[in-house]
Amino acid sequence: MQTGPQPADFADVRATNLAVVLRHLRINAPCSRADIAAATGLNKATVSSLVADLIERRLVKETGMTERRIGRPATMLVLDGSPYAAIGLEVNADYMTAVAVDLAGDRLLSWRRAFAGSSSNPGQAAASIAALAKRAVAKVEKDGRRTLGLTVGVPGLVDGDGIVRIAPNLRWRDVDLRSAMRKALNEPPYPIEVENDANLAVLAEQRYGGFADAANLVYLTGEVGIGAGVICNGHLLRGSRGYAGEFGHILVDPTGPVCGCGRRGCLEALAGIGAVVSRALPDASASSPTELEPEVEEVVRRAKAGDPKVLDVLAETGRHLGYGIATVANLINPEVVVLGGYFVPLSPWLIPAAELELASRSIAPESGGTRIVASHLDLGAAATGGAARVLDTIDSGRLPTR
Repeated sequence: MQTGPQPADFADVRATNLAVVLRHLRINAPCSRADIAAATGLNKATVSSLVADLIERRLVKETGMTERRIGRPATMLVLDGSPYAAIGLEVNADYMTAVAVDLAGDRLLSWRRAFAGSSSNPGQAAASIAALAKRAVAKVEKDGRRTLGLTVGVPGLVDGDGIVRIAPNLRWRDVDLRSAMRKALNEPPYPIEVENDANLAVLAEQRYGGFADAANLVYLTGEVGIGAGVICNGHLLRGSRGYAGEFGHILVDPTGPVCGCGRRGCLEALAGIGAVVSRALPDASASSPTELEPEVEEVVRRAKAGDPKVLDVLAETGRHLGYGIATVANLINPEVVVLGGYFVPLSPWLIPAAELELASRSIAPESGGTRIVASHLDLGAAATGGAARVLDTIDSGRLPTR
C-alpha cells in the first residue's frame, strides 16, 4: 500500500486554481486575464480556461475594455455573482440580525429584530431564528438569487457539529441548533452552519472592516456578554474543540458580582453592557435586555453632558476592558483590538482608560504595538461575518455548480 504523498487529482487542482483566480479578482478587480496570469504565475491559456469557467458559472463577468496600458486594449474582468446570495444571522440576548450579501460583498438585505433571547426557551428561540432565516432566503430567492449557504452566530460555546454547548446569556445548554435549523428549513440544498458570534464578527472585521492586512486581530463583542474573536497569524484561533475566545470570563475580581456563567467576578459581570447600564443608570426603567439600546443611548447622552457618575462608570469599565486586553496582548500580541457592538458608541470614554490600563499591564514596550479601536461595522457584525464565512468557502474552491 502506498502511504506517501498522493498525486493531486486534476479536478482538485482545477478547483484550487479557480479559487486562486476568484480571490485575485475579489481583491484586485477590475483586471485583465493577462494581469491575473502575471500575478498568480498561471499561464495565460490556463487563466483563459479558468475565466471561461467562472463566467459560465456567473461568478465573473467582462466589463469592457481599457486602453490605460502599453499595447492592445484588454478586456477587464470583475466579480459577478448576481445569481447568488450568502446569508448570515446573529442571535443575541436582545436582538437578532439577518444580513445577505452578494459575491462582491454588497448588501442585499439587512434586517434587525427585537428578540427576547434570555426569556425564550431553546425551542421557541430556534423557531424564531428559523422564521427569520426563512424570510431572508425567500427574499433573496424572490429576487432571483440562489442561496449559497447560511451561517448563524450565537453568543456561546459551539462545537464542530453545530451544537451550542453553553450560552449563558441565552440560558442554553447542549442545544443542537444546526439540526433544528435544517429541520425547520426542510433540509435545504445549501449548507447551514452554527458558529460563535465573536468568531464571525472578527471575520467580518477582517474582510469588511479595513483590517485585511492585520495578521493578528482581536474583535470584542460589546453585548450583554463579551466574547473575543481572534485572528492569529492570519487564521481564526478556535482552540482544540472550538471554545477559544471566552474573553468575558477572565477573572477580574474574585469578590465581584455573579456572572451569567455562575462564577463570580468575571470581566463580563463588570464590563458587559448590561452591567454598565445598571451602574450608570441605577434609576433606569429597563427590566429586560430587550431595552438595552435606548439605555445605551441615554448613557451616551449623559456622558456628553458631563454627568460625573456616568463618566466614572465608563472610566472604570474602560479600565476593566484594558485589564482583559492586556492579558490577551501579553499572550498573543495582536496588532489591533477592535471594540464592537454597544461598545462602539461608548468608545470615546472607554478607549482612553483602556489604553492606560493596557500600557500599565503590558510587559512589552509600547504595549507591543497593540492598538485599541472602535469598529466601523454595525450591531450586525456577526451576521455579516456569517455571510462572509459562506463566501470564504467559495474563495477556498467550493464553487457553486453550473
